[in-house]
Amino acid sequence: MALKIQPLSDRVLVEAQEAETKTASGIYIPDSAKEKPQKGKVVAVGSGKKDHKMTVKVGDTVLYGKYAGTELKLDGNDYLIMREDDILAIV
Repeated sequence: MALKIQPLSDRVLVEAQEAETKTASGIYIPDSAKEKPQKGKVVAVGSGKKDHKMTVKVGDTVLYGKYAGTELKLDGNDYLIMREDDILAIV
């Protein structure tokens, strides 16, 4: 399925990956106690700025700040759209 959205400039569209619902010791974490995901998969990348080439590419798994990006819901999936500068690392 092709996405109906293309980020502009240095923006990146990331599909957030949910945190584990079970700890190593076997305790299940309820949804209300889960932290916001800080890891995701890049699903679309903008063209970059005039003097800056994009570092991340589609398919990369990335780490980003806790409050980075703008939440977006498309076709029942949760995404974040953020500037490439908000990405901390490629895993």
